[in-house]
Amino acid sequence: MIILRVFLLVTVGLVNVVLFSRMIWGPTGLVEYRELKGQYAELQKELTDIDTENLALSQEIRLLQSDRQYVEKMIRQRLHYVRDNEVLYLFGDSRETGSGAVKDDGKN
Repeated sequence: MIILRVFLLVTVGLVNVVLFSRMIWGPTGLVEYRELKGQYAELQKELTDIDTENLALSQEIRLLQSDRQYVEKMIRQRLHYVRDNEVLYLFGDSRETGSGAVKDDGKN
């Protein structure tokens, strides 16, 4: 009878050790949970950043479709167009400007 109890206690103890180790280091354990939680937080931050960028782009699209002054500002700023009798000076890094500025003489 005592041998049976000892055997049962040892068996139950071993089962508990195995279950505990699987709970910590198993494929669905706490270590994996923490890694997944970190990945989830990174993805949530990335999603928030993308949503913010999407909102900004949507607002810019609306402005480009409806506001002629904004369209002119963007053309002048990004393409370096100038009005008649204007001179455009570019300073700094010229990689963004391409081959240089275009001066519009009003002949078009």
